[in-house]
Amino acid sequence: MSVNDPQQILPPTLAYENKEFLDSSDGRIIRMMAEYLEPLRRFRAERIEDTVVFFGSARFHAVDVENKRHMVLLKNSGSTEAAPEEEQPADPADEAKLSALRLKRAAAAFEMARYYEDARQLAYLWTNYAKNLPGKRHRYVVTSGGGPGIMEAANRGAYEAGGKTIGLNIKLPFEQMPNPYVTPALNFEFHYFFMRKFWFAYLAKALVVFPGGFGTLDEMFELLTLAQTDKLARRIPVIIYGPQYWKNVINLEELAEKGTIAIEDVNLFKFADTPEEAFAILRDGIIAMDGDCETGDCHETPADVPSPSTEESLGPNIASTNR
Repeated sequence: MSVNDPQQILPPTLAYENKEFLDSSDGRIIRMMAEYLEPLRRFRAERIEDTVVFFGSARFHAVDVENKRHMVLLKNSGSTEAAPEEEQPADPADEAKLSALRLKRAAAAFEMARYYEDARQLAYLWTNYAKNLPGKRHRYVVTSGGGPGIMEAANRGAYEAGGKTIGLNIKLPFEQMPNPYVTPALNFEFHYFFMRKFWFAYLAKALVVFPGGFGTLDEMFELLTLAQTDKLARRIPVIIYGPQYWKNVINLEELAEKGTIAIEDVNLFKFADTPEEAFAILRDGIIAMDGDCETGDCHETPADVPSPSTEESLGPNIASTNR
């Protein structure tokens, strides 16, 4: 029985170049690790030490019309597609011929335009302060989800102050784009929500929560839970911005009165209603936690701890949770 000589076959694809494998359920752990290691590499390259995180609504998109801020309601949080016309904020001048919903949205848009400008101003003030702190690495870098609305306002203020600013976006099943104010080398997009949450929490030295919806509530309560359960090495300042909005949405003090949280848990956060007030709370909270870096009086590594390696000295400081 004769057997034909086999033809030469091509070399197989290397495992780490095999897209079918990497996109499969078997490759999931590698994708998870990539969303840890690739951002870490970029944070080191950009010398990012730690962050101040801004959360807030991504449903209102700011459009400049003849130097006036016009707010367009988006179909989904962070999407590029606008909501239907009947849901859009109305011009109050057309009150007589418009629906109650559109008139309510007009009032909401006016309110959100104010919060957009406040977030922009606070990020500007904070970045102008933080970028001049001494040290080899960038401290307290303004970070957002990288999308429109309050996220854009935060990145925009930091950009206008001349500082680096981070956008941690998430891939969603509808079209979206990062806002243009994110530093290009610090523009991220995640597939896994939990990896995005990890990077929000792990570098954060402070949290500023502007008015928002489910995503904002989710991120706020996650950070508050980490603080409440002593999973953070240090208690970070948490500022809830816009008490008029938040006290209508959720009664945090009532949780303490009903006993579902401890009385002292209401000290985990502070309310602020102006950029200047929020800036002062941020600065005082971070000085209490890290020392006054402006005067060079930052908390330093204890003498009995080994000197950091070159890789560690390039940052970021990710040892910010208790094991």
